[in-house]
Amino acid sequence: MGLIAGIFFTFWRILQILTLIPTLGMLAYFVHGFVSTNTLTPDSILVLFITSVLAAVWCIITLFAYHRTRHSAFFVSLIDLAFIGTFIGAVYALRGIAKADCSNFSSGGIYLNLGPFGYYARDSGTQWSLNINKTCAMLKACFAFGIMNCIMFAITSFQEMREITSSEIQGLYAGIVTAAVLAIVIRIHDHNMEEEEAVAGPMYNDV
Repeated sequence: MGLIAGIFFTFWRILQILTLIPTLGMLAYFVHGFVSTNTLTPDSILVLFITSVLAAVWCIITLFAYHRTRHSAFFVSLIDLAFIGTFIGAVYALRGIAKADCSNFSSGGIYLNLGPFGYYARDSGTQWSLNINKTCAMLKACFAFGIMNCIMFAITSFQEMREITSSEIQGLYAGIVTAAVLAIVIRIHDHNMEEEEAVAGPMYNDV
């Protein structure tokens, strides 16, 4: 890597760390709440939490071991690409919070699935249900940080790809990128079809 590329890489790594640490901190609060009440943590929270922890560790390692990672551009680029996919999946799992009204968080599928933080705890008076609107705001912030990291890992992944000089490796990388994108698109399409069938089923039964 050249000097400019190194500065560029360091800048994005620091920015990733600055967004990942608050994300995993807020999600750790939710995980602790579910564990302390002996409740299963929803996938929408758990997936993004695990992804954020692993991504933060990876960013710190590659930042402080920069003098080594610059000689392994293909490997670093490949791992960053994997994080793009995991963050897309994590954000998709938490998509229900995107349209939630945090000034009056009292409805919606995600509200019903939040256990001690949502519908089932609103009358319990526990410490986890004292401020439902704060819960919504924290989840929405995590959702936004997840989207930001999708973009930032894409930037660092493609930056590392530019450092790969072998045309064969570049061709392999392009194939991996294409396959990953197609797999994500197909999975989202299949999930949407399943949701449409689930909604259409009761309608046909009523007819």
